[in-house]
Amino acid sequence: MAALTVRGIQVNVEIWNEHGKETLVLLHGFTGSTKTWQRVIGLLPKTIKIVAIDLLGHGKTDAPKDPSRYKMTEQVKDLEEIFDRLRLQDFTLLGYSMGGRTALSYAVHYPNRIKRLILESASPGLRTEEERAARRRSDESLANEIEEKGIHWFVDKWENITLFASQKTLPAEIRQAIREERLSQSETGLANSLRGMGTGAQDSNWPKLNQLSIPVVLITGELDQKFVQITKQMAEQLPNAKHITVPDAGHSIHVENPEQFATIVKGVL
Repeated sequence: MAALTVRGIQVNVEIWNEHGKETLVLLHGFTGSTKTWQRVIGLLPKTIKIVAIDLLGHGKTDAPKDPSRYKMTEQVKDLEEIFDRLRLQDFTLLGYSMGGRTALSYAVHYPNRIKRLILESASPGLRTEEERAARRRSDESLANEIEEKGIHWFVDKWENITLFASQKTLPAEIRQAIREERLSQSETGLANSLRGMGTGAQDSNWPKLNQLSIPVVLITGELDQKFVQITKQMAEQLPNAKHITVPDAGHSIHVENPEQFATIVKGVL
């Protein structure tokens, strides 16, 4: 585990299998941290060097008070500096949900550093300015509520949204671990993450998909129909894409079925 000072921010980076032949970089989703990957990491071979990063405002990475520091363009610059400092080149970048949007945004800006992209339940953002503006309003409202009502209120609300309905069937200890990971976040970090790098705040990457020539593996859970549809549309526009749908899984495949997820990742690498 290392804290890197990157562009004035302390970023938490964790590394496994330092001398692995292949390198895999992991980016978690909203309310997540490097902890979200623990079970998958345990199922991957020691020949894979794994680098997991806490994104801005999450986990042990700083949570600045200025929402503009969280902009996707800033996050992409942070990642480029991290990869540069760790001398990472020609690696696989894997992102889940918000981390998937971040991974795709990075790939669009720096396609030459990465070998391939794996996106789990991710989108290129929203297509129109009207959709983005509506999303920004709803994210701003939620951000204000998080600051006013606190993290416990937010986690109670968040774990009951339809996106995570399929997690209700997970064993109690796994549900508890997810809850504790969410509760460990800060109000400032989550609120400003929504304001700065929410789906409505980022630029749409839809027009850029056809320019991305690296291999892209898109993973969705069969029960997450919204993202299955988004991913089908992405696969049509990406020149070199493969779409894998995991049966009986929802939005968070790596949490709901880590064995299947690890098998897919091993197959890709």
